[in-house]
Amino acid sequence: MSSRDILGPVSAGARRLGDDEAVHLVREGDLLELAAAADAMRRRLVPGDEVTFIVDRNVNYTNVCVSECRFCAFFATADSTAAYVLTREELAAKVSETLDLEGTAILLQGGMHPDLGLDWYEGMLRDIKADHPEIHVHGFGPPEVVHIARVSGVSTTEVLGRLRAAGLDSLPGGGAEILVDRVRGHVSPKKATSDQWLDVMREAHRLDISTTATMMFGGIERTEERVEHLRRVREVQDEAVAAGHVGFRAFIPWSFQPGNTALAEDEYATRGTVLETASGWDYLRTLAVSRLYLDNVRNIQASWVTQGAKIGQVALAFGANDMGSTMIEENVVAAAGTRFMLARDELVRLIADAGYTPVQRDTLYREVRRF
Repeated sequence: MSSRDILGPVSAGARRLGDDEAVHLVREGDLLELAAAADAMRRRLVPGDEVTFIVDRNVNYTNVCVSECRFCAFFATADSTAAYVLTREELAAKVSETLDLEGTAILLQGGMHPDLGLDWYEGMLRDIKADHPEIHVHGFGPPEVVHIARVSGVSTTEVLGRLRAAGLDSLPGGGAEILVDRVRGHVSPKKATSDQWLDVMREAHRLDISTTATMMFGGIERTEERVEHLRRVREVQDEAVAAGHVGFRAFIPWSFQPGNTALAEDEYATRGTVLETASGWDYLRTLAVSRLYLDNVRNIQASWVTQGAKIGQVALAFGANDMGSTMIEENVVAAAGTRFMLARDELVRLIADAGYTPVQRDTLYREVRRF
């Protein structure tokens, strides 16, 4: 079967994209045909020419992390001179600045600190909401939830419920990497397993906590494992939709950044292979197939943070309908040596220059301002 025979009925919604077909398309699909099909599905699921973005800030409340993931250049050990935990005053200042810049949310994530229990996280959330009740807190990916539960001796369901009661508004999809344990066992062996990541998301959906999902690709995974990741996300979303929940509001695929990471050093030491970031073409192919495969997730986000503004702009023709965040602050990807930053006016211009209508949104994809 040709790529065109696959893409026509899938983009029209006549049937779902199969795993073997998805592998074929990532590897061999005609790039322009992929773009056209992904754009057709995007317009069917999200009609019109609007492209959304959010003004928010990534707040990394601590860099201390026992996970020590091989792909991460940001973490520090507890005894490192670089280790930190933000004070209430420092956190409040970051939130206040975000609001001054007309931001609507913070993405609150940190390392897996060995000494911080659930009570500490509840206190942090209450402090944020006491100082700035209007800010939306999008925080703590599933690995953090699993870690907090382990440190505190409670279930992940209890962690989610108590964090929500303390001020958590939604859950990001961080820490997914590739949801295949062969890959995770090499790149993040101390972090939550694939099943644990997915189960936390199932629990969040049952509690009506809005979530997103991510995929970090371009490391050591095989194409089949990228597609397995997509399949597992689609299955969890099917469950959420069947139960009447929103589930994943968006999917964000982004490419591994090898700079300053142990994973890149490992590959060179063992194989003499220099790991490079996924090419723009590989990124666009994977993005388009993600749009076609995830027919039950409404929004697909372009990753200009890892690929740069121009590829982010092109991604809008490959199925993406959202440009993500202006990134008032970003530390994790920057630690790997990739620093793409955009002011709101520049992001608006990029969207408009690509022929779309820029719309600032909030975390829940509600319109904030139209340009």
